[in-house]
Amino acid sequence: MLAGLILKNTSAWQAEETMAELEELAKTAGARVLHVALQKRDTPDTSLYMGKGKVEELRLLAEESQADVVIVDAELTPTQGRNLEEALGCKVVDRTALILDIFATRARSREGKLQVELAQLNYLLPRLAGKGTAMSRLGGGIGTRGPGETKLEMDRRRIRRRITNLNKEIEKIKKHRMVQRQSRKKNRVPTVALVGYTNAGKSTLFNAITRANTFTEDKLFATLDPLLRRARLPAGQEIILADTVGFIRKLPHFLVASFRATLEEVREADLLLNVIDVNHPAMEEQLTSVLTVLDDIHGKEPYELLAVFNKADILGDETSRARLKRDYPDSVLISALKGTGIQELMLLVENKLKLMDFRRGYI
Repeated sequence: MLAGLILKNTSAWQAEETMAELEELAKTAGARVLHVALQKRDTPDTSLYMGKGKVEELRLLAEESQADVVIVDAELTPTQGRNLEEALGCKVVDRTALILDIFATRARSREGKLQVELAQLNYLLPRLAGKGTAMSRLGGGIGTRGPGETKLEMDRRRIRRRITNLNKEIEKIKKHRMVQRQSRKKNRVPTVALVGYTNAGKSTLFNAITRANTFTEDKLFATLDPLLRRARLPAGQEIILADTVGFIRKLPHFLVASFRATLEEVREADLLLNVIDVNHPAMEEQLTSVLTVLDDIHGKEPYELLAVFNKADILGDETSRARLKRDYPDSVLISALKGTGIQELMLLVENKLKLMDFRRGYI
């Protein structure tokens, strides 16, 4: 079962759109969705996230439909998660935990697995809090409260130690990548990174440009590990093309921090190609989410961005195309699947890189 809120500054349409995305995430994780529940509230309830009446309604629905998991479209506080599980009598998973679960199944490389584990531990650490309290309630006096608290502290210490070790290992990978990037910069081989919302078609475009045969699937987060391949621009200049993890709405800050090593490819790229699913009903919201994450990655550093509107072969009329070109002058319309518009894209990339070299005084 899926549960979410329509908050004061959110329209019903926006809430339904994020719930549809949550359903896609749930399906990607292997769940079968039986029911979707939305409640209108000004703010989330501090103890249960939803109102007591709605929670009771969900409990009865879960019993009736024999649902074993309730997925909430938000990042719950440890208290909210604990209270909801008690009230509903079944497992409660928030949006962040669901994304982490998908990441865990998608990670293939050692680097990807290390970063997923780091994100999972950063998510788990504050959620250990209630477990020591539960142990202390076993009884009063000697031999009850003490061991419970001690075990909790041991768990925390173990997790913090593992987080420190993971950060050290990821730092080694980061340094190795930095050496590779410095070598490319020395040889004047620019890096072009594909960014964008998850399932916008980045990997399909990556394959079309590099003639690689990387994994593509019509599911969220099909690509998690960064992929780098050599490609050539129309005039023959060599570039490195990077395919990166897709972004998504409500992406927690700690998740971006955990994937800092992977996202370095985005931060250090000479040019970013923002691949956008032009036919998605929430295209504008997705675009805003991507730009928010890019600003988070780059901080105050400026970055070069080119909008690539994908799946244009199923875009309706010429009026829609003309409007996009007017609203986004620094853009190109393509179909990565059919290969249309890719030559125009590569010419735009070539011109953009030449202009950047001119500004830097290279030419």
